[in-house]
Amino acid sequence: MTLLAPLLTTRHQLALALHESQRKAEIYDLVVVGGGATGLGVALDAAARGLRVVLVEADDFAKGTSSRSTKLVHGGVRYLAQGNIGLVREALHERSTLLRNAPHIAQPLAFVVPAYTWWETAFYGIGLKMYDALAGVSGLGSTTFLSRSETQSALPSVQPNGLRGGVQYWDGQFNDAQLAVALARTAALHGALLVNYMKASRLLFTHGKVSGVACEDALSGLTHEIRARCIVNATGVWVDALRAQDGQHQHIVAPSQGVHIVVEAHFLPGAKALMIPKTGDGRVLFAVPWLGKVILGTTDTPRDDLATEPLAFEEEVDFILREAARYLRKPPQRSDVKSIWVGLRPLVKPPADEGENTKGLSREHTVLVSRSGLVTVTGGKWTTYRAMAEDVLQKCMDSGLLPQSQGLTAHLPLVGAEPTSIAPQPLSAPQGLHSYGSEQAWVQQLPGHDVFLTDGLSEAMVRFAARYEYAVHVEDVLARRSRLLFLDAALAAQLAERVGCLLREETGLDPDVSGFLKLAAQYQL
Repeated sequence: MTLLAPLLTTRHQLALALHESQRKAEIYDLVVVGGGATGLGVALDAAARGLRVVLVEADDFAKGTSSRSTKLVHGGVRYLAQGNIGLVREALHERSTLLRNAPHIAQPLAFVVPAYTWWETAFYGIGLKMYDALAGVSGLGSTTFLSRSETQSALPSVQPNGLRGGVQYWDGQFNDAQLAVALARTAALHGALLVNYMKASRLLFTHGKVSGVACEDALSGLTHEIRARCIVNATGVWVDALRAQDGQHQHIVAPSQGVHIVVEAHFLPGAKALMIPKTGDGRVLFAVPWLGKVILGTTDTPRDDLATEPLAFEEEVDFILREAARYLRKPPQRSDVKSIWVGLRPLVKPPADEGENTKGLSREHTVLVSRSGLVTVTGGKWTTYRAMAEDVLQKCMDSGLLPQSQGLTAHLPLVGAEPTSIAPQPLSAPQGLHSYGSEQAWVQQLPGHDVFLTDGLSEAMVRFAARYEYAVHVEDVLARRSRLLFLDAALAAQLAERVGCLLREETGLDPDVSGFLKLAAQYQL
């Protein structure tokens, strides 16, 4: 089959399209505010139904929470323990949908739970068998009980002292920022207009009903007004700020901070992940092979502020390293950390929340429609982004804001996932040309395809990011189109100048090298 050429995403043309729609006084069906997992999912779903859609994002797509996950596509073993069967069943179904629609971005992953007491193998094994049962035909593999030697074979670096056996089960992993960009690009192929670095500064009202948004271009300073029949507030942990403009002053989000650290692959060799269902303080700990490194995490700490770049607390870093040392033969030290990142989770605040313990809150999402017609969605998790989008649009339709229609995304392949003879490389392998799925040939056609800045990142890949993946700044390329900042922050900083030169050549815009160097310093201990 002939694959479609990538759609150009030059920033000048995107901003010009917004200007033209304002000049012509066009009214869109839907404006989505927020370019994270939820907003991008809504934009794609609506565009696939044939609606006229605009999405604006104040920064880059997936800049916040949506690029800083644990990189897992999962039903949520922890939520099964909480008794939230409905959430787990939905997530397990959506897990298989995502793996089918984006096999180059999301893939099955085996997890091993080591057992150090006589009861752990049976206890966790029974629970994970229930997990399999809930997955049904969407299951990725059967849970199996492992002997001591089988556990050591699956996890060669596991702490052998006191090891009795283990349990292996299946979930999935993915590249979160790459998925976000794929959603944006797929939505654009279906006619949506998506613009990053375009902040929705003010809601517009007509006769007491929300009728659009006023936006400010962060790159040019120009302002735009976008009119639409329906406005969706999908700004994650920041939804309350836009709700306040609509007269809604009760906060509905309880932010939780998740910290992850990255170490070299030799701390957990192989392609299987380590999962500890209950650490010393009741949290879950993962060690996940990802893009040639190993991710250790995560924490779950309440936060009152909503910093765009939150910093890890010292006790969170100590917690991860201390718990990892209990289960790995060679415990990683602070000097072994290649990168550290922090994300804020938009947990839905219960009515009588005391703000003390976010690990007890569910990841279920909520959709609210105000008297003025502003639709707000928050909560949830990456795995269920597609189902969340369907729920949002159903709420819009039930409220009379959009015409009734059927969703089409359950069987809609994302950009790069078209049939190809090239088998996907595992996500445990380092980044490279294979990461582009069926678009590899397009990357190879660009200048610099044989000039590598570092392993897995060529000049052509930077140009591809600028031309076809909405990249403007060095951070866009090294944090989210490539994941180098998340894998080796010091190396990413070393490449900033060269990437900046390529971006300036491609876009004519300031690539903000200095801003990236400051950011990269925060990702290092």
